Amino acid sequence: MKNEVKTTSFKKPSQVKNRIGIYSGTFDPVHAGHIAFALQAAQMARLDKVVFAPERSPQDKHHVTHFAHRVAMIRRAIRPYRQLDVLELEDKTFSVLRTLPRLERAFPGSQLIFLCGSDVVAHMASWAHVEGFLTRVELCIGRRHSETNQHVKQAVNRLPVVPLAVIQFESYAATVSSSQVRAAIREQRGVRGLLASVRTYAQREWLYL
Repeated sequence: MKNEVKTTSFKKPSQVKNRIGIYSGTFDPVHAGHIAFALQAAQMARLDKVVFAPERSPQDKHHVTHFAHRVAMIRRAIRPYRQLDVLELEDKTFSVLRTLPRLERAFPGSQLIFLCGSDVVAHMASWAHVEGFLTRVELCIGRRHSETNQHVKQAVNRLPVVPLAVIQFESYAATVSSSQVRAAIREQRGVRGLLASVRTYAQREWLYL
């Protein structure tokens, strides 16, 4: 029987220079929910920095806004927060074999912590080479309001190997999606989670219209 994975609190080991949170996604566009989750994860997992890593050509997503525009909107959104940053990776689509070594080279000597929602954990077992990922990268999981601590633990326990470490917390990020934000920009109306910097940039560049 597989040992049950326990939620872990983190102490920064003396041999590790920094704890770097990696927040990957499409971010089309970035919204207040993304920013709130990144800031909360930084506090809960004791991260020195959270790095947004937008994917150039996400799988199963079509008509994605150009990478340069999505990066530009992230840069504007994170300006007020010194602990947030963005990383432009070469990979068109992320994979454990190619992307993880790039991240480790980008942050040598640091411990990487993967930020994700609990819905991502439910599908993580299907990732190619996920065993190597789970033994090298800690998981920081944001739990939706409708989910319990036990629900997430059960999803983690279904992973093929015991992760290096896990921390989970109930996310207080606003319930908002990028599709809702795109629709609001297109219809020129307000919506919860739409950042002023994103609205200004999108309107100037004629995005989502």
